[in-house]
Amino acid sequence: MLRRTFLGLGGALLAASALGGWTLGRGAGQAPLLLSARNDADGRHYAVGYRLDGSRQFAVAVAERCHDVVPHPTLPLALFVGRRPSRESYLIDTRDGRLLQTLASPADRHFYGHAVFHRGGEWLYSTENDTRDPGRGVIGVWRLDGERLLRSEELSSHGIGPHQLLWMPDGETLVVANGGIRTEADSREAMNLDAMEPSLVLLRRDGTLLSKEQLPARMNSVRHLAVASDGTVVSGQQYEGDPQDAVPLVAIKRPGQPFQAFPLDEAQRLAMHQYTASVAIHSELRLLAITAPRGNRLFIWDLDSGAVRLDEPLADCAGVAACAEGFVVSSGQSRCRLYDCREAKIRMQALELPAALWDNHLRLV
Repeated sequence: MLRRTFLGLGGALLAASALGGWTLGRGAGQAPLLLSARNDADGRHYAVGYRLDGSRQFAVAVAERCHDVVPHPTLPLALFVGRRPSRESYLIDTRDGRLLQTLASPADRHFYGHAVFHRGGEWLYSTENDTRDPGRGVIGVWRLDGERLLRSEELSSHGIGPHQLLWMPDGETLVVANGGIRTEADSREAMNLDAMEPSLVLLRRDGTLLSKEQLPARMNSVRHLAVASDGTVVSGQQYEGDPQDAVPLVAIKRPGQPFQAFPLDEAQRLAMHQYTASVAIHSELRLLAITAPRGNRLFIWDLDSGAVRLDEPLADCAGVAACAEGFVVSSGQSRCRLYDCREAKIRMQALELPAALWDNHLRLV
């Protein structure tokens, strides 16, 4: 089991000072809550919530490994989404870790690891696979009724193998990363590497397709996303072709412009080992952060100029999320870290959270 870390008053005050006095509307002296999936040393799966001062809020054992976490916009609950090809996700009360619902995927569907709540809080949208037609992208639509999610309908993702989806700033348009890979019902094995169809799709909440764009390299799977407050979309790719191929692993769609490669220099591209994981944008500081766990690297760029602000080793770097000061980053092998990006020189601080075994995404609430 994960160990609860208790902080005395002096330790709590020291942690609050080190974190720049974050409260973000959470009550006096209360640090932000980090939500993520973790394993323990025996490979058991947990949905966890830790305050950034190191105190554990909850750790709930779950049957299947989770991927992303979807906090509700107004209520103290979050959905921990099962990792592809999971058939379960977990709705949890973030105050005490009470498991409210084990959400089962419908027959002939499995979860692809990501979902989003609508800003009104009543509706949830999840990326799914149609296992009768492997790879056909489905967006499941669920209605929150009390403490349960009920299946309402489904939409097409207008692509194959949808992975992450997010809201555009209008709160009514979804951007979807279709990974382009067909998989069987309960498998992660790719069926169509010679005929992949990755795409970036914009669609209205009713399923109406607004745009669909592709990158030149068809084996460059569009996987993870971040959206800035001005509507800039950044995607991180995972390349399924020859490891020696030179392909752009980060792409950007600025307002009014096409989906195209983000300007990486060759050293950065090579350091990623053809694989990116979590993507985050800090809209106020105009910064982009991406983790590359196969290359054990964390990158931070200026979103507008493309200039590199940080290129740092971090073993099995996992989730990244924007916070008041900059970014919080987790790791599968080492400590979670805070990167303060408010000055020209970025400062790193190790956080008093359990080290290692964190999964590829985290959320701060």
